[in-house]
Amino acid sequence: MAKSTISLDAIDRRILRALQRDGRLPVVALAEQVGLSATPCQRRVKRLEEAGVITRYGAVLDPARLGLPLQAFVMVALDSHAEEVVERFHKALAERPEVLAAYTMSGEMDYLLHVLAADFEAYADFALKALLRMPGVKETRSSFVLSALKPPGEVPV
Repeated sequence: MAKSTISLDAIDRRILRALQRDGRLPVVALAEQVGLSATPCQRRVKRLEEAGVITRYGAVLDPARLGLPLQAFVMVALDSHAEEVVERFHKALAERPEVLAAYTMSGEMDYLLHVLAADFEAYADFALKALLRMPGVKETRSSFVLSALKPPGEVPV
């Protein structure tokens, strides 16, 4: 089911662009950048948060500097789409810190996982001892990131 959208004017869009670049920007500095005073700016930010346009604030971390230089995208097919199997698979995925993100997909495979690991040995350990033993997993296909040409960035607004 599609989520509802809210109407955004030019100032809302400037606020969103600025906060994507720096989520720690103080309201006074943000207001100055977008051409508002602090109180109306804060009201707009609050409205965008309450509408779910801004879902959270956080820091962008470098996995390699944290000892996790290996990134893999793993396609997963389940052998059953019974509700119980899918729920057990989702629960098992949620418990794995190696899985940075997981997406339900259309096409040949059912899921696409973004996995981080210290090295190939750590990835193999995760794949063989965890992923392939998760409920319902029938098949996996892994591709490893060689370089990030365009890492995740700002949502165009």
